[in-house]
Amino acid sequence: MFSYQYPHPAVTTDAIVFTILSEALHVLLIQRGNEPYRGHWAFPGGFIEIDEDLADCVARELQEETGLSGIPLQQFHTFGRPGRDPRERVITVAYLGFVPGAGVRPCAADDAADAAWFRVAAPPPLAFDHHEVLHLAHQRLINLVSTSAAARPFLPASFSGETLREFAGIIGMPPDARARLVDMLLLRGVIEKGGEARYRFAA
Repeated sequence: MFSYQYPHPAVTTDAIVFTILSEALHVLLIQRGNEPYRGHWAFPGGFIEIDEDLADCVARELQEETGLSGIPLQQFHTFGRPGRDPRERVITVAYLGFVPGAGVRPCAADDAADAAWFRVAAPPPLAFDHHEVLHLAHQRLINLVSTSAAARPFLPASFSGETLREFAGIIGMPPDARARLVDMLLLRGVIEKGGEARYRFAA
């Protein structure tokens, strides 16, 4: 194997998974069992294997640390500020998921001491730069709901504009964006009229 004379950064993946529980947006966190930040909460994730794909790494770490598998994840940002990890230079590729919470019960394993859902509005103290990661992931989630069918699993087959706006409020969408949401999704072809004052997601 060729060896470079210059130092190389390590690469990790993190899974930022959202759901809705008790009419509030929640995010999945694990309690770290090892240093650094032992006892602090963080996103499920870890170091990539040398022969592993990024998507395989994030799915593996999510399953190993929380017991959850089969959750659709999409890559949304890369975090690489120097000093964000006290161990070494670490670049993290973050993935976002948004799933219905019914029946999705995490169970801590591997190097996670615990795993649980937390309200996005009141997270515990987070390890590393994960408060920054959470903020950006939340903004990306709001953008997805504004531009795609990301809300489909959470709404009935036929819904009113008010129901859609209430859902948008639960995930933290600003009032002005909520007011425009139906028109924007109609314009993009994401939803279509499904009867008098009713809508449905386009096929």
